[in-house]
Amino acid sequence: MPSFFKAIEQRHGVVLHDLVLANLPALDVSIPIFALIWGMGILMTIRTLYKPDIGISYLWTIIFVCIARFITLTLVNLDPPVGLVPLIDPLTGYFYGHAAITKDLFFSGHTSTLFLIYLNLERKNDKRIALAATIILMFLLLIQHIHYTMDVLAAPVIVYCCHRFTKALGFK
Repeated sequence: MPSFFKAIEQRHGVVLHDLVLANLPALDVSIPIFALIWGMGILMTIRTLYKPDIGISYLWTIIFVCIARFITLTLVNLDPPVGLVPLIDPLTGYFYGHAAITKDLFFSGHTSTLFLIYLNLERKNDKRIALAATIILMFLLLIQHIHYTMDVLAAPVIVYCCHRFTKALGFK
């Protein structure tokens, strides 16, 4: 496990009372979550092959999103929501040494990824699909109690700001 995630996993944080999560059942929806993420990732890759500018914009913005996440994860010390159902993904097991990471909460990286894909896609139907996938993903993350409501709601706002910053710097 990378040292940053190891450090945030070892510290004690605050458990928030989340009214939305308190009224949702905790269910394992890992497969639909990763089907959305992988599916949108494939679509973004295909579109990038034909128009590299959108891939370049995505990559520059994801750098700023990662910096923002490092800052917020360092400053906002949370423990996982009550009822968290572990998210199982074979790819993260490869990168993180099969360790469960549950405290990378504020703000949602999963939501960030799909919303950033939405911002970078250009075709109207692609954008509709990406926005729908983002909203569905946000709901599924809450159903699985992986994130607090504020984590998934803050992600699009922060990603939008990072995207605008990337554009202001002139990265296409």
